[in-house]
Amino acid sequence: MPTNIYPFTAIVGQARMRRALILNAVDPRIGGVLIRGERGTAKSTAARALAALLPKVKVVKDCRFGCDPEQPNTWCTECRERAARDGNLPQELKTTPFVNLPVSATEDRVVGTLDIEQAIQKGERHFEPGVLANANRGLLYIDEVNLLDDHVVDLLLDSAAMGQNIVEREGISFSHPARFILVGTMNPEEGDLRPQLLDRFALSVEITGIRDARERVTIMERNLGFEADQNEFRQSWLDSEQELSEKIEKARKLVGKVTHSKRDLLSIAALTSSLNVDGHRADLVILKAARAQAAFEGRTSITDHDIALAAELALPHRIKRGPFYQAEVTAEQLQERIEQLTGQTGEGDPQEGEQQENMEGQEKKSQ
Repeated sequence: MPTNIYPFTAIVGQARMRRALILNAVDPRIGGVLIRGERGTAKSTAARALAALLPKVKVVKDCRFGCDPEQPNTWCTECRERAARDGNLPQELKTTPFVNLPVSATEDRVVGTLDIEQAIQKGERHFEPGVLANANRGLLYIDEVNLLDDHVVDLLLDSAAMGQNIVEREGISFSHPARFILVGTMNPEEGDLRPQLLDRFALSVEITGIRDARERVTIMERNLGFEADQNEFRQSWLDSEQELSEKIEKARKLVGKVTHSKRDLLSIAALTSSLNVDGHRADLVILKAARAQAAFEGRTSITDHDIALAAELALPHRIKRGPFYQAEVTAEQLQERIEQLTGQTGEGDPQEGEQQENMEGQEKKSQ
């Protein structure tokens, strides 16, 4: 692990932010996290620290886009052509990439470019990769996302949702996988995102500086220790970093096996409906995040508590009115509300509630 990156497990407090990042690490298909807060609250530190502890990923050797050798249906155009020509493709392990998107990024810089002149003159397709290609299978970090061009933010969110980047110019097309953990940070004092873009971020966390004096002292002590000797400081946190990294890796393998019941779906729908949440994106996000939470805890079925923890991250930026319009709605409050609502519906058929359904098929339809 890089010695110049502050350890993720050494971050003091900010439990919601850390949990939102971990859930996206377990399942990037959740759709990213927006971290809103004042300056100096460890937003960028946490994003870099998460990328540093993520396990290495298996990629197709010499692939410019880091294609997953075990997922041929997601391969880039070049890997498909190589496989058709050469058969089995060689593999290698690669460090999880961390890509920092500058605020000045243009559309071409993000999606990549096709050389039309070369295609016309020589009949060769030449694609110059962009940020999305570099970020595949890794973490894409956008600082001050609210200052980024709205069109570029739209492109990033579309790719995060689809898991693929398709570039088409003059009848020529090129595609490559673009599955990444999307992390955006912003200071609301510098302007907010449009509601349409805000809703596209799966999870949102509002953070403030820690007020507890003892915790603030701990922050100072740890930062001074890190500045004094980065290598020694990281070494002292190595065991907890490896433990979390292994836990995320196990959860990634388990998340596809996590099931849900009809009652779980009813709980999610009743909760979002009662809070007047617009659209259906929140329902799907809560379900995916609840599955990731269960997998992270080593379980293969979700509970009301998983749903409440997921809703705590998925709802604050989507609730426009009512008593729950606050950033500090807690998982406990949400769980109580879920239990109230499911108790009122009269549809809690025990047999139906016990009947578990695998999410794989449904997830493919929703993507």
